[in-house]
Amino acid sequence: MAAAKWRNVFSLASQFCAKRFIYQPRILTAVQRLQTTDTTVKEVRPTVRQSHPLVKKQLAEFGQYVAECMPKYIQKVHVANGDELDIMICPDGVIPVLTFLKDHHNAQFLSLADIAGLDVPTRQYRFEIVYNLLSLQYNSRIRVRTYTDELTPIDSLCDVFMGANWYEREIWDMYGVFFANHPDLRRILTDYGFEGHPQRRDFPLTGYVEVRYDDEVKRVVVEPLEMTQEFRKFEYSSPWESFPAYRQLAATEEVPIGEETEKK
Repeated sequence: MAAAKWRNVFSLASQFCAKRFIYQPRILTAVQRLQTTDTTVKEVRPTVRQSHPLVKKQLAEFGQYVAECMPKYIQKVHVANGDELDIMICPDGVIPVLTFLKDHHNAQFLSLADIAGLDVPTRQYRFEIVYNLLSLQYNSRIRVRTYTDELTPIDSLCDVFMGANWYEREIWDMYGVFFANHPDLRRILTDYGFEGHPQRRDFPLTGYVEVRYDDEVKRVVVEPLEMTQEFRKFEYSSPWESFPAYRQLAATEEVPIGEETEKK
């Protein structure tokens, strides 16, 4: 009797679920929406994230505050794409500025998300080093940019952020930027004995040597590669309009600091 009773209960429950969930009009509406092929309906949702004036104002004020605290090292402050704060510093300010951003109570950028490199051969200081920081306390990100050339070293950030070790090794391997006082500055991506730095814009796509297996000597051999290739010149501006609805939006705005703020 008990088994039959529970079978009836399960049968009623299954019927209720079928009527309640399967035949709901919203399910049919969702299916119809997925199957539609009408392309004449105008898209009203934004294709890129919108710029919030309040967020931009707060980032600009924080950039001015950092510039006032450390005017010796900070050269420019930019707000890019509406909600991305960029701070340009001189090479001597890597340790002081990043220590300030990490330890100051109003910043607390305790997480080093990444260190990136950039090579523009036409500049006097062709290499640009970008430090991406994250503040979990304030849910905010910041980029710190500095510059150097082939011969000028940059102070290592390992004493401030332990996670900078492998990032700096990668930049040394790819771009040849030397980091002073680094505990273990070795190549990390290329093989032992590799010559050159692959991410430099004057490095040929084919490289300088080729690696192959030699059947005669029964081992892998490295031989010079003889292929002529001209210097590569890159054009960074895209000829395509990615977001035509937002072409009037300014990508980067410079924040006045120092004497420029006093004049205003």
